[in-house]
Amino acid sequence: MGHVDINLDDGTVKRVNVTRAHLEEDAGKSLHEEFEGMTGVDLNRAGTPLLEVVSEPELSNAKEAVAYLKKIHSIITYLEISDGNMAEGSMRCDANVSIRRPGDPVLGTRCEIKNVNSFRFVEKAINYEILRHIEILEDGGKIVQETRLYDAEKDETRSMRSKEVANDYRYFPDPDLLPLEIEQAWVDEIKASLPELPDNKKARFISDFSLSDYDASVLTAEVANAAYFEKVAE
Repeated sequence: MGHVDINLDDGTVKRVNVTRAHLEEDAGKSLHEEFEGMTGVDLNRAGTPLLEVVSEPELSNAKEAVAYLKKIHSIITYLEISDGNMAEGSMRCDANVSIRRPGDPVLGTRCEIKNVNSFRFVEKAINYEILRHIEILEDGGKIVQETRLYDAEKDETRSMRSKEVANDYRYFPDPDLLPLEIEQAWVDEIKASLPELPDNKKARFISDFSLSDYDASVLTAEVANAAYFEKVAE
């Protein structure tokens, strides 16, 4: 469907392919921690439009996953479709983790870490889950496909619910919905109306202000910082 280019710590750029992006409505959520012996239901965000971006399994470690998330965060804030505030739920991450032995072309059974709400917690949760998988397999055990939650206070993941099959969402074409045919002219019109995106702004900063790749990356990572820099540069 598309791709997102991320900058790695060694200065290289890695392309991560996007499987799909689809719209949902945010649902209510159950609250367990605050109610002893009971479950609370929070409907404050129910019905809020929710865009889910699904990538191909091409991220090799937790640092790459965080770089990918930061790039998505940068794009959505530049487009002003969200403030990207993870602590308040404006952006969240569901991280799927699976491992394989060196030389094995097939990924192992995956586990999903649900609704992680900070870049730092995403990195910690993925690293914890990788070690958990390794310990289970080296002890002769078997990974069970399931959805897990990350507990930041204990720095661990715990089981939330099992998944019976790989594609538990069971996507299928709805026979009652007609195909939506979008004309290229409309797509081109939308593209022309978009603001300058992070990669384009970074390239312009390097060209116009003779900045290093690193400095331009830092200045354009957040749209507010980029705007402030340009104003000062005037």
